[in-house]
Amino acid sequence: MRYVSTRGSAPVLSFEEAMLTGLARDGGLYVPATVPVLGHAEIAALAGLSYEDVAFRIMRPFIGDTFTDTEFRTIIAKAYAGFGHAARAPLVQLGANHFLLELFHGPTLAFKDFAMQLIGQLFQAALSRSGKRVTIVGATSGDTGSAAIEAFRGLKNVDVFILYPHGRVSEVQRRQMTTPSEANVHAIAMDGDFDDCQARVKDMFNDFVFRDGVRLAGVNSINWARVLAQVVYYFTSAVSLGAPHREVSFTVPTGNFGDIFAGYIARQMGLPIEKLVVATNQNDILHRALTSGAYKTDGVKPSISPSMDIQVSSNFERALFDAYGRDGAAVTQLMEELKTGGFTISQGALESLRATFASGRCSEADTTETIRRTYAATGEILCPHSAVGVKVAEAYLGATPMITLATAHPAKFPDAVEAAMGTRPALPPRMADLFKRQERVTRLPNDLRAIETLIRERIAL
Repeated sequence: MRYVSTRGSAPVLSFEEAMLTGLARDGGLYVPATVPVLGHAEIAALAGLSYEDVAFRIMRPFIGDTFTDTEFRTIIAKAYAGFGHAARAPLVQLGANHFLLELFHGPTLAFKDFAMQLIGQLFQAALSRSGKRVTIVGATSGDTGSAAIEAFRGLKNVDVFILYPHGRVSEVQRRQMTTPSEANVHAIAMDGDFDDCQARVKDMFNDFVFRDGVRLAGVNSINWARVLAQVVYYFTSAVSLGAPHREVSFTVPTGNFGDIFAGYIARQMGLPIEKLVVATNQNDILHRALTSGAYKTDGVKPSISPSMDIQVSSNFERALFDAYGRDGAAVTQLMEELKTGGFTISQGALESLRATFASGRCSEADTTETIRRTYAATGEILCPHSAVGVKVAEAYLGATPMITLATAHPAKFPDAVEAAMGTRPALPPRMADLFKRQERVTRLPNDLRAIETLIRERIAL
């Protein structure tokens, strides 16, 4: 299995190389040169298997000879051992043909744990074998950072630096990043919004002297291994509802397009997905792009679903790469135009995107109301991001089963949930002392040199 850049001029890499590299040297994102397709019988055979067994079968074709079967099975077992539900990703029925996929039973109570716990084990196995050490940097709108710190804390071969927008994450999200005491993990509160944090991470990757000097690696969803891990729960949930003998649809609350792109890969692999619905909050650039063809940034508006407060959706580049017939030069041109405010998707590419993706927008008021009425009707407590997904999904309900992804535990956003329901969701017992733990955080300006200087100093300690 080989991996190519969406911008067409970076080296072709193996799975291990793509995983440890993160962002391609031409600024693009790595994708498989070809996507393996599973037959009807192979998908049907997934029914009744454990989550770990399905994960092995789905991901194995993508990793090539990086790990033996025994090594990969061990990595998967370690990755999901700390989840709080035996099914890992259980389904709950909300109504007629509408199901909620609970992705918040991992160590940090968010869907990012599915990918981050796995990638932590993949990195550790690969680096232990080579004896090398890397510096991981990541940007987060809340959940990626806590999941990365949890996955890599205390590991011998990595230093981890996570940038999050100061004052724009929930208190639970912040404390999950700032309270781990291990010396190899570092939380950086950066002035600005998530797009600023993400831009500085990309700047570091494009500063080749710095990148090579500290052996930079990335764990944002720019890293292909992150996307790959998320493909699995599309298969487990769809098969439990009758796939491949019947079609299913998915609604995904998303800001950076990584989680829904995993669904796109599942569809390419042969999973019978009728429609992938992009659910956005008031920062609705993806919805506007898919409906009008114009991808135009207009500033981030803080919301009660802060993990979706994004205007530059990195993984949308992967979808554009396929929509433009894998023309790296065309994608490069679009990304250059994005630097000055946006671009217009060609008619052919837009038709290609619309053949797979639908979209919808949920206002702040509708988010709050959806939390309230869903609890009243079903007893299910939604985080605000999951509520965005449920509200948007309702416009697409029909004969095909709809699975909406519940991306975080409601206790990660207690203020928004309490405002909607009148009661405050409790953290699980294992996190009951979170607000008593000592925080360790560094605040920095939105300045590339200041960030790079800090990283060099911390690595030298």
